[in-house]
Amino acid sequence: MRRIGLTGAIAAGKSTVAERMAEAGAQVIDYDKLAHDLSEPGSPAIELIRMAFGNKAITEQGALDRVWMAAHVFAANGKQAVRSRRVLESILHPLIYRAASESERQILGRFGDNVVIVHDIPLLTEVYDELPFRFDHIVTVEAPVALRVERMMRTRGMSRAQALARIASQTDDRWRERISDVIIDGSTSIEQMFEQVDSLMSSWRREMEGK
Repeated sequence: MRRIGLTGAIAAGKSTVAERMAEAGAQVIDYDKLAHDLSEPGSPAIELIRMAFGNKAITEQGALDRVWMAAHVFAANGKQAVRSRRVLESILHPLIYRAASESERQILGRFGDNVVIVHDIPLLTEVYDELPFRFDHIVTVEAPVALRVERMMRTRGMSRAQALARIASQTDDRWRERISDVIIDGSTSIEQMFEQVDSLMSSWRREMEGK
């Protein structure tokens, strides 16, 4: 088995890379999806979030109010926003890791150890030391800030200020690159990105075969 860590700057093209890896046969564990599932009604995270942030953080339907949380944790500035983000992470991260471990167990149950498992983790550098996993390879997807801002404004409906705030909330690009052994340029053409992903998948399969 090969366990791959996939990360990247926001709006750099990481999701496109993850989709191509899946098309090429990798089993992708999407940490954003795991976090999204934990924000739904009935999740073990909901009452913990309510206790930490109050009823205002929860919708009438019993789900996490993502708009409220985004405004108070990611878009806001200052020490209070940083403290709020740390509280939210202290609630969600252990539950996400538990869910990821269970997903990996199920994948290995279906495929045995002849499989490439990709852990798609947007904030890998921030949580690297607390993860219950170690990776055979780490891939990061990067792109210039101006391009990422344009993409967020065009595809996510963000203002320029909101896009820049989200970028500022992430680790500096150099930290992602420092822990990675592969860098994919998300500003290149789709064809070039796919070609690099396909080459990586082939090399990981050869590693599994001992070639």
